[in-house]
Amino acid sequence: MRFSQVDVFSAEPLLGNPVAVVHDAAGLSDEQMAAFARWTNLSETTFLLPPTDPAADYRLRIWTPGGELPFAGHPTLGSAHAWLEAGGVPAGDDVVQECGAGLVTIRRGDRLSFAAPPLTRSGPVDEADLEAIAAALRVGRDDLVDAAWIDNGPGWVGVLLADAATVLALEPDWAAFGDLKIGVVGPYADGPLAVELRAFCPGYGMPEDPVTGSLNAGVGQWLAGTRLPRSYVAGQGTVLQRAGRVHVSLVGTPGTGEVWVGGDTRTTVAGSVDL
Repeated sequence: MRFSQVDVFSAEPLLGNPVAVVHDAAGLSDEQMAAFARWTNLSETTFLLPPTDPAADYRLRIWTPGGELPFAGHPTLGSAHAWLEAGGVPAGDDVVQECGAGLVTIRRGDRLSFAAPPLTRSGPVDEADLEAIAAALRVGRDDLVDAAWIDNGPGWVGVLLADAATVLALEPDWAAFGDLKIGVVGPYADGPLAVELRAFCPGYGMPEDPVTGSLNAGVGQWLAGTRLPRSYVAGQGTVLQRAGRVHVSLVGTPGTGEVWVGGDTRTTVAGSVDL
């Protein structure tokens, strides 16, 4: 089977988030997919399949070392890149991906970008969860400037802290997370980046994800056009010695408009895999 490993959200080599992509994976069982995802030990491994929806160009299954996801952002961009590079031709101007979250549109341009899918859970976070989040992050309850559920499949709860420096200084208590998947955001006062993000998800088999499209999509739906500009660049992965750059833009009304999430993609490994 053809195999690609694509670095996503960085124009520089080896500074983004890699996704392993297996092409023509229709013959693989769930057990084989799960085993390969554990073996790659990347935050996500994907499998390209023929679509079942006539509106889609291909179907994608997305696995972490800990199980399958209905949607994830950097695997969406990296898999679209691999599919196009392998000769895939979309039916229309955009690429349409079928996945567990439904149909996702991927726009081609200076860089690939996806339309953020609808949130499966949104709204305020109750006090008990806020106390648990503060404990997991090892911060005071009053340090949480704002919080909201911004779940588009992986389970994200978004937390706004005072600034980027506070985000970068976090040393979470992994044993306190339970089922929580926490995305933390802190603004920069000036410079090319609007915010710094960190994505904590120990339940998926990796304590911190380097650069996270799904989280950035949820943050854009939550904060773009209000606490953040309508279009901005987010940084992620700094603590992990990465330099992720995520381009987020809002079209329409804050809170209800369409959010697009884009980033650079490049193949770093290409070959075949025997499963």
